[in-house]
Amino acid sequence: MPEAPNAVRELASDQSSRKKFLRQAGGTGVAASLAAFIAACGGDSMSASSKATPASTPMASASGTEQFGKGDLGIANYALTLEYLETQFYNDAAASGMLTGKVLDLAKRFGAEEQEHIDALTALIRKAGGKPADKPKAKFPLDSAKSILALAATVENLGANAYLGQAGNIQDKEILAAALSIHSVEARHASVLNLATKAAPASGAFAKPATAAEVLKSVKPFLVS
Repeated sequence: MPEAPNAVRELASDQSSRKKFLRQAGGTGVAASLAAFIAACGGDSMSASSKATPASTPMASASGTEQFGKGDLGIANYALTLEYLETQFYNDAAASGMLTGKVLDLAKRFGAEEQEHIDALTALIRKAGGKPADKPKAKFPLDSAKSILALAATVENLGANAYLGQAGNIQDKEILAAALSIHSVEARHASVLNLATKAAPASGAFAKPATAAEVLKSVKPFLVS
């Protein structure tokens, strides 16, 4: 028996379902992220129904998040693990004594928002009958305000790309809604930090998804055994 179609392709192929979903998930606040998710799945717009996979087609590949759990719960726990790391990074950066003024305020604000992501994902995982992933131990290089900003930009861009990379693997619309909402915030964080480091606010016209393997390889140097 084929697996259910992933939620993004289902929404891409059904305009009425998409409109209803966007109203429930936060309206225009997540519309841009849904468009990016659809594009990452092979469509090129919000009306990409002609390119959507038929409902009878099974998912083409694994998510790469199986170490965190099966299916959507594994993806949610993967996202939760990344949020743990982001939250600790900002908290550590704010407490490092390297940041002052508006940059310090920004680190505290972004850290608080990442904590909200943790709270939301934890509640969602428990609601779905799963167990939230344990918080990993990590240590970040916090040598100067400049290096902290550069690392923050790297972390946020990676986070946004990580959510996009799971677009084609999510089947549950509630988990998709959470991913869309968080992806939108991660992308905005990344844009602010890109500008702060004198980089372009975005890497181009289209966001680039990152696989779980790529993301986990990138964060591995910060993990403490």
